[in-house]
Amino acid sequence: MAIFEGSAVAIITPFFEDGSVNYPVLEELIEFHIKNHTDAIVIAGTTGESSVMTDDDQIEVIRFTVEKTAHRIPVIAGTGSNETKHAIILAKRAEEAGVDALLIVTPYYNKTTQKGLIQHYTAIAESVHTPIILYSVASRTGLNITPETVYALSKVKNIVGIKEASGDLSQIAKISALCGPDFAIYSGNDDQTLPILSVGGKGVISVLANVMPQQVHDMCQNFFEGKVAQAQKTFLSTLHLANTLFIETNPIPVKAAVNLIGFAAGPTVAPLYPMEEGNLAKLKEAMKEQGLI
Repeated sequence: MAIFEGSAVAIITPFFEDGSVNYPVLEELIEFHIKNHTDAIVIAGTTGESSVMTDDDQIEVIRFTVEKTAHRIPVIAGTGSNETKHAIILAKRAEEAGVDALLIVTPYYNKTTQKGLIQHYTAIAESVHTPIILYSVASRTGLNITPETVYALSKVKNIVGIKEASGDLSQIAKISALCGPDFAIYSGNDDQTLPILSVGGKGVISVLANVMPQQVHDMCQNFFEGKVAQAQKTFLSTLHLANTLFIETNPIPVKAAVNLIGFAAGPTVAPLYPMEEGNLAKLKEAMKEQGLI
């Protein structure tokens, strides 16, 4: 069974200037997403800047999100690592915090083989009972999960889906054909959500939803209800902003956007720095087109 269907926000983590987490604003954001019908929250992922957190801070952010969400929508925690033992430790701690699922990115830098991926993910899955969503994003990690590897991993009891950010629609269609409808495929790229839904995707783990949660939810819901023309209209009308949110390295633009819509999201943490003025102007213009500012 899919952990969710529709739009899961890859939520930003608000920070104070000293790099500590701004928990009051994180609570505001959680409530904002629930009010605007976001279908799940992905906490401590790439967009949430988990790579700059200590393990204790990462788990506390996850625990806090579980507590404040209070079972109203699923919470999915990013717990990936480039070391299997470390990923297992994070997975166990997130499970103890009460998450509904784990999002686990491929090992990065010391990237493994496809056989190694099977061993890596199987070891993590066997260490917990919580459902696991694979995360394939070769542009970040340098390591793709092939359809054949996804199929092999789909046989592991608690590996239930994949966040697909390879950008390769042919690969995603092949995963869908191999794994069937019981294995959840989620778009990892906002500019490919509708095409991925069309080949059997269950939804999107969305950066755009940080600022347009209702619209991303509605787009998915309309598709599922057979209102494809309406879903297409929303997808195409928000495409420019979705792409502009990646004009610089994620999450630099989306964090600026969350600040611009009125939340004290704070800065990104070095080595991510504020947007260049020219790019910030482009972001503001794209947001104005959507009536966000």
